[in-house]
Amino acid sequence: MNKNILESEMTHIPMTFRARVGKTVIVLPDGSRGVVRRGATIDNSMVKLIVRGFRWQRMLYEGKFTSIEDLSAAEKINPSYVSRVLRLAFLSPKVVQTILDGSHPAWLTMRDLMQPFSLDWQQQEKKFLYELKDSTSRVTSKSGF
Repeated sequence: MNKNILESEMTHIPMTFRARVGKTVIVLPDGSRGVVRRGATIDNSMVKLIVRGFRWQRMLYEGKFTSIEDLSAAEKINPSYVSRVLRLAFLSPKVVQTILDGSHPAWLTMRDLMQPFSLDWQQQEKKFLYELKDSTSRVTSKSGF
């Protein structure tokens, strides 16, 4: 076949494929899902991560453990991981609610939540709910981290 014919028949559709737990989601350049959802798509892995952060924060607050190191030893988890998950207990209620009800942006992943973020709720909402992520700036692993 002629190369010119092949090129003229090509259609470029800008989109990104995001690996989710057990499924792949098409994310369009504006951050919306490529395939319209039939309702809320709750990411149970993100929900569990947030719940774990709140649970650990409560355990420290109640005095069951005196430090992150004590907590991580009891949970048999790396202290660095514990401290990153603990930050999730300080997420904006609006961010938490959108994740719990499945209305969060399609591009938001656990990996995004595990990155450092401001404690200011308005900045968190801007970062996690409104800013479009550049899909070329990172590689998503199978686990989402």
